[in-house]
Amino acid sequence: MEVLRRRCPWDAEQTHRTLVQYLLEEASETVEAIESGDEAHLREELGDLLLQVVFHAEIASAFDLEDVARGIADKLVRRHPHVFAPAGGSGVPDAVPADLHRTWEQRKAVEKGRTSALQGIPEQMSALARGHKVVARSRSRQVPVELPDAPVTADEVGTAVLDLVARAHASGVDPEQAVRDAVRALERRVLAAESVPPEPAEH
Repeated sequence: MEVLRRRCPWDAEQTHRTLVQYLLEEASETVEAIESGDEAHLREELGDLLLQVVFHAEIASAFDLEDVARGIADKLVRRHPHVFAPAGGSGVPDAVPADLHRTWEQRKAVEKGRTSALQGIPEQMSALARGHKVVARSRSRQVPVELPDAPVTADEVGTAVLDLVARAHASGVDPEQAVRDAVRALERRVLAAESVPPEPAEH
């Protein structure tokens, strides 16, 4: 990649922003390879995805690939005190939390100084993906908003969502915009719930 940046005119003129389209494309192709179950295909697509990481690290002036690798390794150690002994502790890993997802989100929130469950959710996500993330964050952060929780299978979800898309099309409704509006409404409920001070503990 270093040689390409010096000797190939196309590679030399790329920036973080110009590479965004390729990052999204390679991520989508990696998902496609995973769903195909073809590991040879997956190996190839993971290589293409890795190239994007290497390319961005090569373009950057404030960090390099070693910094990227060290950063994620340190983060994984820091967020898994039940696997790795916490720094400055007894040298013994913590007990495994009952709810790993919740404790992961709590550590992440403290680490990043987040005061809302909504902080850090990318605006570029599709409405459906963002909705899923808002629900997951709200639950892991125990935000007091009412959310449906009746059991449902993956097949039922897929069929119901596709049926709604078909009905939306027949009714002249943009389903992506409709979900986006519903997600925004949920986000307002989350923010309102987070702004209410907790009840004082009884002694």
